[in-house]
Amino acid sequence: MTQTSESEKLGDKVATSQNTAQTALAVPAVPAGGPRVRIVVLVVLFVLLVAGAIAVYLHYQNRVSSDDANVDGHITAIAPKISGNVVEVAVLDNQAVKTGQVLVRIDPRDYQARVDQAKAALLEAESKLRSARVTVPMVDETTLSVNTGATAQLADAQAEVVRARAAWEQSTSSDLAFAEANVRTRQASNERAQADLARMQPLVDKAEISRLQFDAYTAAARVAAGELQAAREKLASAQQDATIRKAALDAAQTKVKQAQAQVENSVANRKQVDVRQADAGTAAASVESYRASLEAAELMLSYTTIVAPIDGVITRKSVEVGQIVQPGQGLMTVIPLQDTWVTANFKETQLADVRPGQKAEIHVDMYGQSVTGHVDSIAGATGSRLSLLPPENATGNFVKVVQRIPVKILVDQTNGLILRPGMNVDVTIFTK
Repeated sequence: MTQTSESEKLGDKVATSQNTAQTALAVPAVPAGGPRVRIVVLVVLFVLLVAGAIAVYLHYQNRVSSDDANVDGHITAIAPKISGNVVEVAVLDNQAVKTGQVLVRIDPRDYQARVDQAKAALLEAESKLRSARVTVPMVDETTLSVNTGATAQLADAQAEVVRARAAWEQSTSSDLAFAEANVRTRQASNERAQADLARMQPLVDKAEISRLQFDAYTAAARVAAGELQAAREKLASAQQDATIRKAALDAAQTKVKQAQAQVENSVANRKQVDVRQADAGTAAASVESYRASLEAAELMLSYTTIVAPIDGVITRKSVEVGQIVQPGQGLMTVIPLQDTWVTANFKETQLADVRPGQKAEIHVDMYGQSVTGHVDSIAGATGSRLSLLPPENATGNFVKVVQRIPVKILVDQTNGLILRPGMNVDVTIFTK
């Protein structure tokens, strides 16, 4: 391996082996006359030294290490959503808190007043809505009954017009024509009877006909005159009846016009139902608007109590009772110590065989102990590229520098150790 940390460790192991060999060589000399034994001892020590070097090499060839690593975690900033005067701070620095635990209270009186006003406005709007909804069926029933009555009256009037027109047409056609024809017939009969009587008068004076025959002509003339008078009276009656029926027809047509006007008026009144329904819809919309205003006011009131969003430890508390805070102002942070991981910045030359899921060993400097973990993911870019001022190799003199790429390592077992964000650790990843 070409990495610095591995070379240092390998050098330490070799130095240790050399020290062991030197110590072995420092044993009391073999009595004179035993050079063969000395050679055997040297050979054995050399073999042990080579075996140790090979073991160290094999031990470090399938792992990569880095001391450029630290603990990371979520840092949740606590800030108010509303402005107001702080009346209570319920936590201290470095205090452990649970989800939903009260952290800070802001004076709620102004926001409570807004909630009360919104409730009153909502009650008024609901009352108007109930009134509008009651009015709609009432107007509907009233106008419907009026419309039904007007429609029935119109139908009756139209039927009466039909009957009156039929009677008038009958009186002006068949009855009147019959009466006129009857008058003409009786007129002709009367003229003939009168003519016969006039012819018989000289004859009766000369006694050419008997008085009995003359009386018969006289009676016939009188009967014809009476029948003519009766026919004339019947004609006058038929004419009068036609006039009456024409007046009845005109009256029926007037009723039809009046009924039609009533129907049109009732139809216009029926539109009041749509107007009332529109008023009810407007009232319903007002209710929803005031209800939304109430919910917004209640939401603003709920913001006066700031609670912990997660389990964690309070850090950097900067709020005190009596302080006037503004929306977005930082009050404190909550750090969940139970949800931490390690970010190790490995050299790019070390990551050729590193894959997600590989086992990792994490040595924590604070405790001098190690915990186990595994590789979760490798960053999509180097740390320098993601920095505030990334390097620009296209300008100036170019110096090639080995880059480091962040690797996220999740901790599997903490063995009771508390890992706090920012702590230094050494990480070893086992690539095989």
